[in-house]
Amino acid sequence: MPLLRRPLLALARSERVRHTLTTLPVATSMVRQYVAGETTDDAVAATRSLVDDGLAVTIDHLGEDTVEPEQAERTTRVYLDLLDALAAHGLARRAEVSLKLSAVGRTLPRDGYALALENAHRVVEAARAVGTTVTLDMEDHTGVDDTLAILRELRRDHPSTGAVLQAYLHRTEGDARDLAYEGSRVRLCKGAYDEPASVAMRDADEIDRAFVRSLRILMAGQGYPMVATHDPRLIRIASSLASRHGRHQGTYEFQMLHGIRPVEQRRLAEDGETMRVYLPYGTDWYAYLTRRLAERPANLSLFLTSLVSQD
Repeated sequence: MPLLRRPLLALARSERVRHTLTTLPVATSMVRQYVAGETTDDAVAATRSLVDDGLAVTIDHLGEDTVEPEQAERTTRVYLDLLDALAAHGLARRAEVSLKLSAVGRTLPRDGYALALENAHRVVEAARAVGTTVTLDMEDHTGVDDTLAILRELRRDHPSTGAVLQAYLHRTEGDARDLAYEGSRVRLCKGAYDEPASVAMRDADEIDRAFVRSLRILMAGQGYPMVATHDPRLIRIASSLASRHGRHQGTYEFQMLHGIRPVEQRRLAEDGETMRVYLPYGTDWYAYLTRRLAERPANLSLFLTSLVSQD
């Protein structure tokens, strides 16, 4: 595990650092490399640009830690409006949405599960109506069981609803086996939360090996693997596993974050691969950015250089 990972993840919980960075104009300009903007119009414009480059997109409205039902309702409405906008601009075929269940009520102390299921169902229904899909983002380990349970509920009527598995959790190989069935869309990523060693691996090499083990299960299964990595070695391994299991292009896809390795994203698309960009937008970008820095601490140099050069 990189030495900077834990300190960077701690920044995501620091209100003092959060206030400092979110009030610096240079921080806002830096964030634009990774975040589409603050509004639905910003997200649609960024999606159009990516689609014009031959890329697919999954859009995430940034916002977690919902503390009241009204906030969950507002977030749900944002997603419904976003889906309408994608349809109006002819983008629904190439753009889906990613949804954090905590943002639509899951963590509320009273009836959170039921509210999240209801709101997620509304978003999934709206997505189907405009011809696209939804992937349920995975959060920290305390929410895995609820997220997978809601996924099962949603897939009864909407089998294309996507799942996310995080390779660094000890449980993930078992979850991958459970989800490697026909029609099952599964995004596999390494994981971005600061988890205890009791539930997650903490060594970078060990996590890479776990990623490959789960990827083998998904590629050998009957589902649709979504390989979320920027690591060139893991991309090569994914391509090799796809070939080994007789998969042709279009029966799996690659996913990368907006702003990370854009040249490689375009190369994969030009080679005929489905390459989907994870595109976040919204005002609540701080926690998202600090987790991205933790996943790839080399990004910290770029961020700090930008701050110094414009000070």
